[in-house]
Amino acid sequence: MQIKSHWSDDGESVICRFTPDTRHIGWPGLVYGGLIAMLVDCHSNHAAIAYHYHQDGRTAGDGEEPIECVTGHLGIGYKKPTPMGVELTLKTWVEGEVGRKSRVICEVWAGDIMTCRGDSVFVRVQADKLRAQARKMIADLGITGDV
Repeated sequence: MQIKSHWSDDGESVICRFTPDTRHIGWPGLVYGGLIAMLVDCHSNHAAIAYHYHQDGRTAGDGEEPIECVTGHLGIGYKKPTPMGVELTLKTWVEGEVGRKSRVICEVWAGDIMTCRGDSVFVRVQADKLRAQARKMIADLGITGDV
């Protein structure tokens, strides 16, 4: 999604702003729910990674092995329709301890109306091991070419 996530001014949550365009229409005048789910997934993953960096006392791009997370469970609760033509604000935080598996809460706001709440789990992984597993699965399935 090429979104930009950053720490809130109080340092308690991770914030993202996104304005849907006409490609993102579900019903006339409303944002497609699949886009909302994708935003929640992508931004929540960014937040999980940011919390891990913070917990480890590190910053991204510090020359050490990058911290990576994957979605273990994506929970989406649509509260109200999300209108087109409004900048959306996603506010995300880790609920409880930051561990290998972390529960991440993400609220989607259209102005002062919360339209969606994500309650998901993200898993810290070692990227090289995950890549090796994926390559093995692809080979086992007999898939060839660039994947």
